[in-house]
Amino acid sequence: MELSTQDSFCLNVMLATDMQAVRIDTSSMTVYGLSEKGEASVKLHPTCRHDQYLKLVRQTLAEHALDSPEGYPVYLRRWTRMGQLRDDNLTRLLLTGEEEAVVAVVHAPGLTDEIARRAWWAMPTLENARRMLEKEQVARGSMGKVLADFLVEHLPFEENPVAIMDTVRWLLYYDLVDEAAQITLWNRGQEHGAYYVGFLELRPEQLPKPLPARADFDSIATCLSPLIAAGNPFAQQLLRLLSGQGQSFIAACVQAMQRPGTHEIVTPLLKAIGHYFAALSDYLAPADNIERWLADGAQCATGKPETPAALTELLESVPELRADIGAMLMLARIHSDLAYPILQRTTAVNALLRTKLQPVFEPIEQQIKVLRTAK
Repeated sequence: MELSTQDSFCLNVMLATDMQAVRIDTSSMTVYGLSEKGEASVKLHPTCRHDQYLKLVRQTLAEHALDSPEGYPVYLRRWTRMGQLRDDNLTRLLLTGEEEAVVAVVHAPGLTDEIARRAWWAMPTLENARRMLEKEQVARGSMGKVLADFLVEHLPFEENPVAIMDTVRWLLYYDLVDEAAQITLWNRGQEHGAYYVGFLELRPEQLPKPLPARADFDSIATCLSPLIAAGNPFAQQLLRLLSGQGQSFIAACVQAMQRPGTHEIVTPLLKAIGHYFAALSDYLAPADNIERWLADGAQCATGKPETPAALTELLESVPELRADIGAMLMLARIHSDLAYPILQRTTAVNALLRTKLQPVFEPIEQQIKVLRTAK
């Protein structure tokens, strides 16, 4: 079997015009090429079964691009998603018309903004957009906004919670979404907690649709002003929690816990909560299991002799806020391992996972409720 004379001639003419990328539309049996002048196309005229004919076409393309008449090298398929391709032949791979070759290019660490533009033309998919956006040189280049807009628009069709979480992370990390797009992503968190995690990790002080400060914030700020001025970390953290952004953060944590999705979402969610209290990490050891966390919770804010001096000062300044201080201290000791014993015993997802995690989530929500209730 061989290509028809017409197709062989047209493909060779196309490939001789300095193509940047090639893709094959198998449904219409058309080969498209991208060059600096725009797109070119060759309508195929099969002389045998379509699948057999397309194999001949790919062999022709691979021989031209890689000097490999057998088509896209089989061994490369194993490396495609591991980012182990040499960077010096990425542009050649885009001329093979193989989707797997495009994916290989997308995963390559040496991907540039220009090569990303060509790969995007060849295969514009959600997964490719996400993988390309992980590369700083692409995210900060001309393709960054193109890929970001596509991801925001098509993310509702993504079913993998981890993919959703990672996408939001990259969009926020490289600051590729405007305020309106951020609100769009934030609103989707009402359906899936995976949308919230990136915000809680990267924008804890700039969450969309912020809530007002707690009703007694101003009076407490006045009482704590001497400690704040002296740099008391416990007073600073408490006031931070009672501010509008602090109230927004802990309220969003509750919302995320209502829709945990999968195991992969729970751990970074708990880690984000613990990280919010990083300023107190030098004073409080994180709890690595739920039993210890609950048991030690009863000892929080007791003012025992081993209590840090800064915490004692806070307790003495606002004794009426002892419950709030205790809640803050409990939340500050949250560790991502708290849910591990439960997660390792269940494969539940969504609503059932939420039920399984009640022993962890319910005490956290109780502490948050204390901090959201004005005295």
